[in-house]
Amino acid sequence: MEPDPRQFVGKCDVIDTDAVNVADQAKRLVCDSDEQTARNCFEFVRDTIKHSADHRQNPVTCRASDVLQHKTGYCYAKSHLLCALLRASGIPAGLCYQRLSLDGHGPPFCLHGLNAVYLSEYGWYRIDARGNRSDVDAQFTPPIEKLAFPITVDGERDLIGIWEFPHSAVTECLFRYDHWSDVNENLPDIEREG
Repeated sequence: MEPDPRQFVGKCDVIDTDAVNVADQAKRLVCDSDEQTARNCFEFVRDTIKHSADHRQNPVTCRASDVLQHKTGYCYAKSHLLCALLRASGIPAGLCYQRLSLDGHGPPFCLHGLNAVYLSEYGWYRIDARGNRSDVDAQFTPPIEKLAFPITVDGERDLIGIWEFPHSAVTECLFRYDHWSDVNENLPDIEREG
């Protein structure tokens, strides 16, 4: 059973939809349809917010408003901003996680953050705004998912469900470290869901 979209419109300290910069940016991305607004929000985060590790960029961000202010964030932080922009635009959105191999062959593993958006024509649809590069091509093509990373290695998996607010393992990591390289060396992981 799909989660009730009405459950995915709230705010928290990290998904700070009421921050002035988030609300203002959301207004600039709103369009005539929810689908086009969602596409605008997705492409804005994917293409204008730099992935911290890809660009070796500080500061480490977590709150949506900080990601927007500094224009950088890990996948988790970028998903926080995308969630906040969608919710500020009146579109239900949540957080999703994958458990991925760091080297693409097996252990060690880490979490990867992405989003789900509720589109009335399709229902819940996962999108991944981590940022494209030569080996990553995430797109907004509903109803077909075009995520950054497929599940291909034994031990990798999509975590079940859509999260209303960020996983504590993610926020603890992002708030603990001040330098992008420290996060990169200590990426969060959970072996079991829950």
